[in-house]
Amino acid sequence: MNNNGLKNIKLDSLIIGAGFSGLYQLIALRNRLGFSTKILEAGNGIGGTWYWNRYPGARCDSESHSYNYYFDDELLDEWQWSERYPGQEEIIKYLNYVVEKFDLNKDIYFNSRVLSAHYDQQKNKWLVVTENGQRFECTYLIAAVGCLDNSSSIVPKFSGLENFKGDWYHTGNWPHEGVDFKGKRVGQIGTGSTGIQTAPIIAETASHLTVFQRNPNFSVPASNRPLNSDFQKYLRENREKIKKMIQSNTNGHPFLFSECKIFDVSEEEREEIFERAWENGGLSFRGCFQDIAFDKKANDMAVDFLKRKIRSIVKNPEKAKVLTNMDHVFGTKRPPIDTNYFETFNRDNVSLVDVKSSPIESIIPKGIKTKKEEYELDILVFATGFDAMTGPLLNIDIQGLDGKKLRDIWKDGPKTFLGIQIAGFPNLFTITGPGSPSVLCNMIVPIEQHVEWIEKCLGYMKKNNINYIEATQGSMKKWVEHNEDVVNETLFIHGKEHSWYFGANIPGKPRVFMPYAGGMGRYKAICNDVARQNYIGFKLGNNDKGKTYIPPKLSVDILVEDVLMTKKL
Repeated sequence: MNNNGLKNIKLDSLIIGAGFSGLYQLIALRNRLGFSTKILEAGNGIGGTWYWNRYPGARCDSESHSYNYYFDDELLDEWQWSERYPGQEEIIKYLNYVVEKFDLNKDIYFNSRVLSAHYDQQKNKWLVVTENGQRFECTYLIAAVGCLDNSSSIVPKFSGLENFKGDWYHTGNWPHEGVDFKGKRVGQIGTGSTGIQTAPIIAETASHLTVFQRNPNFSVPASNRPLNSDFQKYLRENREKIKKMIQSNTNGHPFLFSECKIFDVSEEEREEIFERAWENGGLSFRGCFQDIAFDKKANDMAVDFLKRKIRSIVKNPEKAKVLTNMDHVFGTKRPPIDTNYFETFNRDNVSLVDVKSSPIESIIPKGIKTKKEEYELDILVFATGFDAMTGPLLNIDIQGLDGKKLRDIWKDGPKTFLGIQIAGFPNLFTITGPGSPSVLCNMIVPIEQHVEWIEKCLGYMKKNNINYIEATQGSMKKWVEHNEDVVNETLFIHGKEHSWYFGANIPGKPRVFMPYAGGMGRYKAICNDVARQNYIGFKLGNNDKGKTYIPPKLSVDILVEDVLMTKKL
């Protein structure tokens, strides 16, 4: 969309971000509710995270048939994925197909990174300004910024980076023209999900790849493969069953956690189950026993199996030792899946540096200097992650009632009600924000659920002549407490010092578990109950000339304890 000369645009609703969530929210508000709605997108194209994450090997870790919209049967009939786990290019192709089908481009402003969003109490409007000077005024502001966006990508503050003579890149902000590694000496820093995907691809063409590992990671083979006609037929015949499964289970994926516990079977049976799960590949490994995520002794059995698998793959005993020196409980950090990651360390042109024993001291003009050695490199690749979940929101100057800044409200950690709204910020909605299942799920499932919940909420408000909604302090406090109680029932609590789920990758960031650990099915039921009780936990009213009329029955800080207690883990 042409941005020239656009100033003071007045809208019913404004969406920040043109990824999966923003595109669907546009369809919901524009097509279904008839709202005047636009999207502001920082990039020059659609895709959100997938627009920026173009690094070698970038691939989804959710199975393709579950990583698409389910709101439109015709769209499901028309689109067919080519692989079990879609790559970045195919995902962008899919989203462009959606954009064309629903004629979305005309309502997207590209190259429009949001600088600030301030709530005007007198007008009951959000005033939004982009970095290129565009100004928008809207009643409802929807932050569809995602949990991992390029503005929150983190490059560690190594001294001397500015003096490096070669080229360097971050995987979360990859050049669209790509990078040629042929004949180059490459240093990769980071072995999280992204690093595990990119290392095998870089190694194929680089003259030498040196992987700098601080914390080794568990990984299970993706077992990626083309999708044949038999599988496509299975999808068509079982669509409703699959849809029901992913939208009601714990993690939004097309599989169910086993009801079998690890110590309910013999050692031989246990090994067989682990082996089958490993061969099948993908994220379902963590669901092959019911208690892996809850029982430390059960988790230890899974850890033992995974370490034995790594040692059987990696031929060099010293490399294998470094790659299996994990200090975290399986699943408490994001559990990656891979294609030939551990096999890559058998290549003659791949080295592994343990920066836990020999820390990186500085970037030098010719490469990297650790405590023990210097490494000459032509290219540096930072696979060092993001200021996840809060970073994309806090990188915008968001101010609510009385000019209070979101950065100040969240200085001790994020606080929301349902991950959808924040007390003190009327008419601002966050899609898959902190306090929602988000990154613990196949992301498309919570995205669709949030978009449709917001759509129904605003439809309810439109029908009842309401134009003001704000989470109460009481409900937000209760939800934060509930989140803490739930995560304490799981093994996630063991990840406080090393998982980005707690913000442990960001120095000084409060150690707060940011996603909701109670499961997607349980969360959805709670959200439905809140809506069914006329949005209990929210203040709803009508703003007239700066004064908000809120009916007495809705004006109190409603504690949602009764709603929460009805939904068990």
